Amino acid sequence: MATKGKAPAKGAEADAAPAKSSKKMLFIIVGAVLVLVIGGAAAFFMMGGKKKGEEDHAEEKVEAKAPTFVVIEPFVVNLQQETGDQYLQVAMTLQVPDAQTAEALKLYMPQVRSRLLMVLSSKKASELLTGEGKRKLTDEIVDQLGEPFSGKGKGPQINDVFYTSFVIQQQ
Repeated sequence: MATKGKAPAKGAEADAAPAKSSKKMLFIIVGAVLVLVIGGAAAFFMMGGKKKGEEDHAEEKVEAKAPTFVVIEPFVVNLQQETGDQYLQVAMTLQVPDAQTAEALKLYMPQVRSRLLMVLSSKKASELLTGEGKRKLTDEIVDQLGEPFSGKGKGPQINDVFYTSFVIQQQ
């Protein structure tokens, strides 16, 4: 009996051994496929997913449409009274289409600041505290600065206004 008990045990081990080796082989194959897929995806993303010719055209487009900015120095304005004296300290940057427009704005900077002062000082603090209020203010600034400075011709094009500091204080 003891010999019969050992024989089936060896046979069971012999059957288990091929199953284990086929599972190992399956895991090795799946692992290798995953490594290839992950490696290919990593290479694709590292190369940017573009062909060399596409990269050159993309760089040309970026260079051709690089934004131009004009920094407006910070200043303080009195706001319309609601509950006592209120002040706005603001600094902004204007985005313009090209360097020529930027130079024109710098040339007329006293008029630019005056127009900004007129727009800002006509506002109440409650109008400027919301995101919608700031968007409306941006639209008004674009309209005012888009008017001609010399009284004739066409005014400068302002693409956007970015507020780099915006503090409302009440006394």
